[in-house]
Amino acid sequence: MQTDPTASAATDAPALFSLNDTTLSYQGRVVLRDINLSITAGERLALVGASGSGKSTLLKHLRGLHSSQCAWCPQHSGLVPMLSSYHNIYMGSLSRHSALYNAWNLIKPLAAPRKEITLLANQLGIYDQLFKPLGSLSGGQQQRVAIGRALYQRQKIFLGDEPVSALDGFQADGILSLISHSHDTVILALHDTEQARKVCDRIIGLKHGRIAFDLPSKQLSDDQLNALYHHD
Repeated sequence: MQTDPTASAATDAPALFSLNDTTLSYQGRVVLRDINLSITAGERLALVGASGSGKSTLLKHLRGLHSSQCAWCPQHSGLVPMLSSYHNIYMGSLSRHSALYNAWNLIKPLAAPRKEITLLANQLGIYDQLFKPLGSLSGGQQQRVAIGRALYQRQKIFLGDEPVSALDGFQADGILSLISHSHDTVILALHDTEQARKVCDRIIGLKHGRIAFDLPSKQLSDDQLNALYHHD
């Protein structure tokens, strides 16, 4: 049963995202229906549920509502294998600079972005891979490059679709903490429910095309989480 979508949101804050009886489709197929959801600035929110439950569809819809304010880290990163990690991260800033500036930085990294991206690479643990072709990196390293690109967009809202799925628990915790401290609002689709409870203060569970629950993470029981992944 869907609970009050505003139960965990601050009652005196305006909604950053608001969905009312919304139906969402993917490739012509209805994925989610009767979605009522309100998200305010400053929240740390996780979307959880079995594969195919609609997490990615909902996340993409939220991005479409405020694309100019969102740093976006999708499952399929769209990174460029022949370019270096540095240049893939730099792509997060393309809209902030002129075409000439961007072209010059492609030929020879400029001092200001090189300093900024080097610092970011250190925080992500990929400093040694910064000027290697992306295609030579491991899956986990490439995922950290994708996160770096999203962080370098410097937006107030971070939307991540399984952004740390290729990382071990220790690495994932550190990078999710970095994401959280770098953005006002964070919305993540996560397969690891314990990770979701640890990082986010609000959890939305999706099942059978609807919101199964919308609760503060501290109020969420193991039984409620486990029920998301059981067929009934």
